[in-house]
Amino acid sequence: MFKRKIYESLLTWKTESAGKTAVLIEGARRVGKTTIAREFARNEYESCIFIDFARAPQSVLRLFDDISDLNYLFLQLQLQYHVDLTERKSVIVFDEVQLCPRARQAIKYLVQDHRYDFIETGSLISIRKNVKDIVIPSEERKISMYPMDYEEFLWALGDTATYGLIRKCFESGKPIGQQTNRTLLRNFRLYMLIGGMPQAVREYIDSNNFRLVDDVKRDILNLYEDDFGKVDPTGRAARLFDAIPAQLNRNASRYHVSSVIQSARAEDILKLVSEMENSRTILLSHHVSDPDTGLSANKSLEQFKMFVCDTGLFTTLMFRDKSFTENIVYEKLLNDKLPANLGYLYENMVAQMLTANGDGLYYYTFRTDERSHLREIDFLISRSSKICPIEVKSSRIDRHVSLDEFCVKFSARILKKYIIHTKDFSKDKDIFCTPIYACPFI
Repeated sequence: MFKRKIYESLLTWKTESAGKTAVLIEGARRVGKTTIAREFARNEYESCIFIDFARAPQSVLRLFDDISDLNYLFLQLQLQYHVDLTERKSVIVFDEVQLCPRARQAIKYLVQDHRYDFIETGSLISIRKNVKDIVIPSEERKISMYPMDYEEFLWALGDTATYGLIRKCFESGKPIGQQTNRTLLRNFRLYMLIGGMPQAVREYIDSNNFRLVDDVKRDILNLYEDDFGKVDPTGRAARLFDAIPAQLNRNASRYHVSSVIQSARAEDILKLVSEMENSRTILLSHHVSDPDTGLSANKSLEQFKMFVCDTGLFTTLMFRDKSFTENIVYEKLLNDKLPANLGYLYENMVAQMLTANGDGLYYYTFRTDERSHLREIDFLISRSSKICPIEVKSSRIDRHVSLDEFCVKFSARILKKYIIHTKDFSKDKDIFCTPIYACPFI
């Protein structure tokens, strides 16, 4: 099993909750929810019952139709799974809980009983669909799980030093030299290609073969589209997802829904897009009308950009209609020869890293006057009652007109301003020019 940071979050829940809440691990398919739940249960409790509702027999499923006698329920579970449970020292895991809504509803009473701890996992998009006629328990504490971040990826490769080095470089802000930067960037580009899905990382470690890694990622993308079919049998969700690379390539100020689904407008499919976002398979960056610290209060639901939750999946999605041998991204990105028109790959990477840091995704567009070009700030984040504008550059950084004009217009609101790029650490007047691998420390 790979070391994951969410393990510490689960430890905090176990200590602080002391059985007063269950924990629901939320996340996209294949990010490792089941693995971490199983490992945590085995390591941190004297005994555990792991119920996989995708494989559980009908005799187990029927137990949750009537939970009026919890003594009977727990006795039957122990008999079915041949496990002795100890009060306050055992845990029951509901895996794929969306397949047994009654079990999720029972959490309220199971937690009140207080004999055992409870952990839930499941496909988030299905969880939200399978809640009809059940009461959603308020006794759930939700913990988000994302694809492996860069530090977790390095841990998987046996590297425990590089991430700390990057942190020190960021904190000093001093140039580290072209050779060191090239080495760090080459290692980071490997992460961009493979991504943070544990299966893809495992395949790379085992085979060192990009084609086999790509096959794993294609399988995951197929799973996502199957899930989209559950919430939208018309196929619109799948089409919106498949069009993400093309939409970002347009370099437009929003996702143009009508160019993907004829005659549709963003406001017509807000519910569908929300369900896609809740599935964690996509990331949405919302346009804000006023770039101030209350970014969420000023966001537009109709004007957004869409990213893929994992940049490794994004690299496969870009050329999914072609065979692996025709996917130029692997070769070009690994050798630092990515064409300028594929620079939005870096933008997807920044969106993923900001999300993993707990930042919401927001952007801003403006004109300095009626005749000027539309300017755009790629990302806005809040820090210390101020905002930090971020511009992502895949190549040259000597021109940053949008950032300059934005900072003149809103100078009193700005704490720091950043350009995320592929070069060494530097400063351009008061702009921090930061290599993309140091983005998590902003």
